[in-house]
Amino acid sequence: MTPATPERRQPDRNGFAICARLTPALLLAAVLVAVSLLTRIVLLLRTDTPPPSGPGALAQVFSRGLYFDLVAADYFVTPFLMWLALVPNRLAATRLHRILVLLGFAGTVYGLTVVAVAEWLFWEEFGARFNFIAVDYLLYTQEVIGNIRQSYPVGRIFAALALPALLVTWRMGRRLLRSAGAPLPLRARVAALAAHALLVAAAFGFADSDQKDFSASDVANELAGNGIYEFFAANYRNELNFEKFYATLPPDEALAQAKRAVDAAGEWLDRPHGTFERHVGGSPSPRRLNVVLVSIESMGAEFLDAYGNGKGLTPNLDRLARESLWFSNAYATGNRTVRGLEALALALPPTPGQSIVRRPKNERLFSLGSVFEDMGYDTLFAYGGYGYFDNMNAFFARNDYRAVDRTDIPREKVVFENIWGVADEILFDFVLDELDRQQQAEGARPFFVHIMTTSNHRPYSYPAGRIDIPSGSGRDGAVRYADWAIGHLLDEARKRRWFDDTLFVITADHGASARGTIDIPVDKYRIPVFFYAPQHIEQRRVKRLMSQIDIAPTLLGLLGAPYYSKFFGRDLLHAPPAGDRAFVANYQTLGYLRDGKMVVLQPHRKVSVFEVDADGHRGAPAEDPTLAREAIALYQAASIVFKSGRYRDEEQLAPATTR
Repeated sequence: MTPATPERRQPDRNGFAICARLTPALLLAAVLVAVSLLTRIVLLLRTDTPPPSGPGALAQVFSRGLYFDLVAADYFVTPFLMWLALVPNRLAATRLHRILVLLGFAGTVYGLTVVAVAEWLFWEEFGARFNFIAVDYLLYTQEVIGNIRQSYPVGRIFAALALPALLVTWRMGRRLLRSAGAPLPLRARVAALAAHALLVAAAFGFADSDQKDFSASDVANELAGNGIYEFFAANYRNELNFEKFYATLPPDEALAQAKRAVDAAGEWLDRPHGTFERHVGGSPSPRRLNVVLVSIESMGAEFLDAYGNGKGLTPNLDRLARESLWFSNAYATGNRTVRGLEALALALPPTPGQSIVRRPKNERLFSLGSVFEDMGYDTLFAYGGYGYFDNMNAFFARNDYRAVDRTDIPREKVVFENIWGVADEILFDFVLDELDRQQQAEGARPFFVHIMTTSNHRPYSYPAGRIDIPSGSGRDGAVRYADWAIGHLLDEARKRRWFDDTLFVITADHGASARGTIDIPVDKYRIPVFFYAPQHIEQRRVKRLMSQIDIAPTLLGLLGAPYYSKFFGRDLLHAPPAGDRAFVANYQTLGYLRDGKMVVLQPHRKVSVFEVDADGHRGAPAEDPTLAREAIALYQAASIVFKSGRYRDEEQLAPATTR
């Protein structure tokens, strides 16, 4: 009598034996938990990771971490478990099926090791687990994959990661082959799938990313998370509802208090349907100057000698500090390019979630471009990369700008490019040629152009021979080249006859190291702001606190033309110093700086106030209910006017009263 093979063996009454077919899914879940634990330990041991402090902090990191690892494993093994549970017994017993299970297991383990290394690299860049930035980047695979390939030895890394995956699979291979072919009765299939469905439902209903946030330390909370879980949680919660997650005031009270904070003496329009609009009076002699606004990628104040860097990386920007109207205490609203573009174009405080540049219903908004268009200017937005990235072209084209990007630059002019875009000098030369053609045309109008650069970004590459730091060698070289390109822009512009009647505004989209998901490193949000027009504006330094959203109204104030405004920003040269403040935020934590304090608004309606020193370093907790209410009012009002459509660029309705 021939002994029964494992494939033909009748299932015994033991539940574990009955479900032997599902063993590969359980082993895969165990591997995920083990890899996640190892990842957490490795991130904790990084030299740039401060160890969690406080009683029981380390235990909390690992206990909460295990919870999220198990939840992630529950979700992650679902496809594999369904495959094993649903395949017919006859097919499961075949050699082909068992080999496919083995290969699927090996490939999935390999994927887990790749994710673990990706977490290391993401932590190195952003100081966090996967978050909404990772979700955004997944939508732009060409740029992101190209950036990774140009920054790291991808081939060697991928090849090396195959070794641990093969080793794990080899150690478990015999058990995988045997269990993959085991018979599974119909009742056991239904029971297994039902039990797993209940686990998934429980995880969905009870597990929440915020449960990892047990500490005031950003690092401790991030370590307690699970990268895979955080990625999908970020995708699910990419836009946060202010009224649902944050402390609020009655809407009418929030709008009224926001108006007082923006312009207590302003001529606010009073309409039946409500509005956030006021009339801004002009000067007796307005100046109809051309305007070139340049936002430099990641050019935080930390890189300039004018702010104490000492490396000599930015001679041209440091010269502007001596020759321009220099606002030396300005802060970016966020830590991503789209936040900077939002602040510069809309002068609106950052609302939680994605930038408005990336959101639906972001067309026909009240923008700096719409104001200049109403003043009879030609308006242009120019980007050195592909403008579909981060929805830039669509946003600006829908908001009274003509948008151009690298696809508009003649191929023969592109002597250097990397995955993010053409070198800054090429973009600048293209824009200068565009402006020349525009000014030579019949009936030429003054122009307003906003230029967004790309070179100061990993992989930090640029044309050879421009500076004394080799291309691709690191951030210092990219900063030095970006500065060289600004000098090139101004030198070439001086050759144009329109130069004497042009105002240049040079700033940054955000700082280079403004990382974190809960704590806001305020000092890393500081950016330079220079207004340069030698024939019209005298050099001086303004040390007043300034927000990135103040740049647009301050620019219009310098020109002196009257206009109707919905901006939340203030004209710093004509507004009283007592109202100076700045907004600093990431996608869910909202900060408000004023009078040496910072209000921090977070989900679950958390409100806290801290002291902040002159260098932007956070100090001891403080009490200031009045300041907290002001911060809530301004952020809430920004959310209200955007969501309700009151920030749209609509024609003026008459009559209207002012108050």
